[in-house]
Amino acid sequence: MQVQQDRSLKSLNTFGIDTTAQYSAVLGSESELPELSALQQYGEKHILGGGSNVLLTGPLSGLLLLNRLSGKEVIKENEQYVWLKVASGEVWHELVLYTIDQGWSGLENLALIPGTVGAAPIQNIGAYGAEVKDVIEEVRYWHWKDAERRTLSNADCRFGYRDSIFKQELKGQAFVTDVVFRLNKQAQLNTAYGAIREELERMQVTELTAKTVAEAVIRIRSSKLPDPKQIGNAGSFFKNPLIPIAQFDRLQQDYADIPSYNAGQNMVKVPAGWLIERAGWKGVREGDTGVHSRQALVLVNYGHATGQEIWDLSSRIVASIQERFGIELEREVQVW
Repeated sequence: MQVQQDRSLKSLNTFGIDTTAQYSAVLGSESELPELSALQQYGEKHILGGGSNVLLTGPLSGLLLLNRLSGKEVIKENEQYVWLKVASGEVWHELVLYTIDQGWSGLENLALIPGTVGAAPIQNIGAYGAEVKDVIEEVRYWHWKDAERRTLSNADCRFGYRDSIFKQELKGQAFVTDVVFRLNKQAQLNTAYGAIREELERMQVTELTAKTVAEAVIRIRSSKLPDPKQIGNAGSFFKNPLIPIAQFDRLQQDYADIPSYNAGQNMVKVPAGWLIERAGWKGVREGDTGVHSRQALVLVNYGHATGQEIWDLSSRIVASIQERFGIELEREVQVW
């Protein structure tokens, strides 16, 4: 394996942050993992897939591994389901389109989410009424310290809202190598999310399929979220906060129009974008950093912003929301 020094990361992160990695290497095969576990001289290991959910606040020390593992394989099937094993370096949106072309459903609501397959279980990616945990059978990973392959069932992954065991106990210890998805052969479509129903009506869809649902999702996301190729961003920067119903009831007395979603266990989910917009941040620009004019959840790099400047802007937003609403926003992106 060839290790490179001082690799530029500007083209490898969707924020377009111009910084470098102290050491880096391309990971193209699982057979290289034992060798990598033995490497100690390069320091801490970082994994970068699509670079779509990371904020680089300065030069990255240690060893950066660019995940290029590839491959898809049907490992079993029956009349109702197909179990598809997918390597973690595969591009997520391309996987969604592939499954639709095969006539399988389960991933269509998650179309156009940037990044690679390996990030999906770590983040428990979700959109438009669906989460990836709903179709994951198991996750295989490499344990760096013990230098061995391990497998977790869906339940063992301890999935939560944008959360999993990989962001908790296994953070920094595990590298996801592949994911097994259980997909439907007979379409089980989820169109309960209001925006999808509205978009399907605008599309004048006469036959509901996984493909038409994905097309609706793609149209919605394209209209709301900026293209990283045009303006640097990492999609939604903050999680939607969960607050107790009692706290929400108090807020509703001052903000009658505050939206919410029942999160169970006497908790309510409040859209972070609404909070940020209501606090006056939507469309704000400070130098080359800013909050997107169409989607307040998205922080952007207008060209030459540093990761630290974007972090500082996010900190001011967090403080503002805390002061005004008594709610602490949590960042969704990984910060390195």
